[in-house]
Amino acid sequence: MNDQCHEHELDRPGARRARSRWWAVGLAGMTGLALTTSLGIGGAPAFGAVDGFLTAADDRRGKPDRASTDSKDYEGKGKKDKRKGTPVPCSADALITAITLGNARGGAVLDLAKDCTYLLTANIDGAGLPAITTPITLNGGKDTSITRAAAAEQFRILTVDTGGDLTLNKLKISGGQTPETGGGIHVTDGGRLTTRHSAITRNIANANGGGIYSAGVLVVERTTVSRNTANNSSGGGIYNSGGQLTIVKSLIKANSANSSGGVISNGSSAVVTIKGSVIADNSALGTVGGLLVINDGVGRVYDTKFTGNSAGLFGAIYIDGQLTLQNFELTNNTASSGFAGGLYVGADSTATASKGIIKNNVSLIDNGGGVYVASRSQLVMYDTKVIGNQAEQGGGIYNSFDSTLTLFNAKVVRNTAVTNGGGIFNAGGTVNLNTATGTTVVKNRPNNCVNVPGCPG
Repeated sequence: MNDQCHEHELDRPGARRARSRWWAVGLAGMTGLALTTSLGIGGAPAFGAVDGFLTAADDRRGKPDRASTDSKDYEGKGKKDKRKGTPVPCSADALITAITLGNARGGAVLDLAKDCTYLLTANIDGAGLPAITTPITLNGGKDTSITRAAAAEQFRILTVDTGGDLTLNKLKISGGQTPETGGGIHVTDGGRLTTRHSAITRNIANANGGGIYSAGVLVVERTTVSRNTANNSSGGGIYNSGGQLTIVKSLIKANSANSSGGVISNGSSAVVTIKGSVIADNSALGTVGGLLVINDGVGRVYDTKFTGNSAGLFGAIYIDGQLTLQNFELTNNTASSGFAGGLYVGADSTATASKGIIKNNVSLIDNGGGVYVASRSQLVMYDTKVIGNQAEQGGGIYNSFDSTLTLFNAKVVRNTAVTNGGGIFNAGGTVNLNTATGTTVVKNRPNNCVNVPGCPG
């Protein structure tokens, strides 16, 4: 019985892709970089929608991370509880019973107790709660959390099976630990998970997806995903395996993994859409601190800031497929031992970046401080500023052979290279500056461009 609750295939430039090998293991030999950059969202474009939520710093027992001040609309101080589901007393056994009955009856809306930690102690087929097989809604309240007891054997908190449709409202999910995928929550192909005004924090998986692993449909809305870990694997925060992932007005912060510390979306059928969010201070020992899209995946990022992410290779974003960036910021991200502190456009990939800022990103010992465009790829940038980035070559942008870089009304300013190409280094590809549209490349050190027609050296 459970105890009662407590109240209160990564491209090397110039090489062909080998996608099936690299991403699962990362580059274990790379040296990770300690996270020192704190999150600051005041200068981000169009971030009013996310200014209300807090980070996951408040991890006191029974105190869930609040994803948004909009949660006041759900249950404000002094307001009558307007929830209309079935009340579940503050007891882990009561919650298990309620979910079991909900599954048997074809679905349920369950209102969990306020000021309650449902403390799970029993392993039920790899999770602390029964697998979700029908539409189930779990409504939390003030300081409601579900967590694994520290002394219990390892298990994740929740599994959503095929046919299951789980919605979490105002809940904190923490303490899950599993040798398998999905330290906090695992969503099977054919399952669906929606989180709102919730926190997924301090969960651990020894396989992919420290916080959440999903092969189905996953919607993360006004939610904090923080301090989760994928040991020796990928997707510290979220792992999307061939499914549909949508992140809206959420914070993905301080997660860690061997590869892709924040979010990974893997597969030609995988689509990740991120809107109005912050991806901050995530780390990977090997590859990609922030967002990794691989194996011909599709990424769409709007009104979102990536800051303080770090990895051995590729600090903020790696795209192997198709990427759209609009109204974005890539700031203070670091590749400690390889390419691309900010954005890496992988071989045979396409990316469009508009109305963005790529600033103060660093490739400590290699090329492409702000942006690296790999061979046979295309990057088009509109109305975007590349400022203050640093690298060995191509402090602002490094463009590889057989790749095409096209700029419209872009500013490449005050970037620094240790050896050459402070602004843009072109290594045999094509660079179209389109200066008539307002593109300028100035005040870079030790020079503005290398092998770029129409650019002053």
